[in-house]
Amino acid sequence: MNTTVAIIGAGQMGSGIAQTVAAHGMDVLLADVSLDVAEKAHAGIDKALGKLVGKGKIEIADAEATLGRIVPIGDYAPMSDAGLIIEAATEKEEIKKAIFQKVGDMLAADAIMASNTSSIPITRMANYAPDPARFIGLHFFNPVPVMKLIEVIPGLATAQMTTDRTTAFAESLGKEVVLSQDEPGFVVNRILLPMINEAIFVLGQSTADIEDIDKGCRLGLNHPMGPLQLADFVGLDTCLDIIMVLYKTTRDAKYRPAPLLVKYVEAGWLGRKTGRGFYDYSNGEPVPTR
Repeated sequence: MNTTVAIIGAGQMGSGIAQTVAAHGMDVLLADVSLDVAEKAHAGIDKALGKLVGKGKIEIADAEATLGRIVPIGDYAPMSDAGLIIEAATEKEEIKKAIFQKVGDMLAADAIMASNTSSIPITRMANYAPDPARFIGLHFFNPVPVMKLIEVIPGLATAQMTTDRTTAFAESLGKEVVLSQDEPGFVVNRILLPMINEAIFVLGQSTADIEDIDKGCRLGLNHPMGPLQLADFVGLDTCLDIIMVLYKTTRDAKYRPAPLLVKYVEAGWLGRKTGRGFYDYSNGEPVPTR
C-alpha cells in the first residue's frame, strides 16, 4: 500500500488520526470543507504535539517530523496519490455519501476507501463508493493517539485482501484490532451506547442524580469514567446520532433514545465541546449540572 494516507474531516477524530498516522512515519493529506479549516486543524495538531514535548513524552525532533508529514489540502485532487483514504466526517450518512461520491473519482486503482463511522452500516455505504470491494469500516476511538483499539468492519462486498491490508495498516499504528461483522454499532458502540442511553433514562426518571449514577458505574462496575461523563466526552449529539442509527436500522424499541438526551441536544448542551452537558466545564473541573 502506498504510504500516503488521506483523511477527510479535520475535526477531533480526523486530527487525531492524522497525528497518529504521521507519528508512525506515513505521509498524511488532511482535508476538510476548506483549506482554512484544514490549516487550523494542522495548527491544533502542532499544539497537541507541543504539549507532549512539554510533558517529556516525545522529543522535539519527533514532534517536528510528525507535523512535517501532515499536509493540509483544500480539495480532493491530491488524494489520487494516496493508498488509503479515510473518511472521518460527522456521523451523518448524507454527508458521508456526498464525500464518497466526490472523492471516488480520485481513488487510485489499488487504493482503499475507509470510513471511520461508529455505527452506520458499511455494506450500505459501500454503494456510494466506486468499488465496494475496496470499501471498509475503520473505526478509531477518541482520543486516537491514546486509545489502543481500532475496529475493522468489512461489508458484504469487501474483498478479503482489503480486510487484510486494512488490518495490517491498523496494526502498524501500534493498535489492537477487533474484527466486527457489519451489524449496526459494530461491537463497542452496540454495547456502549445502550448503556449510556439507559443511564440517561435513569437520570431523566430521577432514579438517581448525575454524581450517583457515575459513581455507581465507576465503583460498582470498575469503569474509569461514569456513563454520563463519558457521554459528555463523546459528545451528546454524537451519542444521539449513533443510538438513532441503531434504532432506525433495527427498529428495536430497546434502542429508542432517552427523551432527556434529545432535549440536551436540542438545547445545544453537547458536552465538553460546548462547555456544558451533564457536567459544566466552564471552570476546568467538571461539575454536575443537575
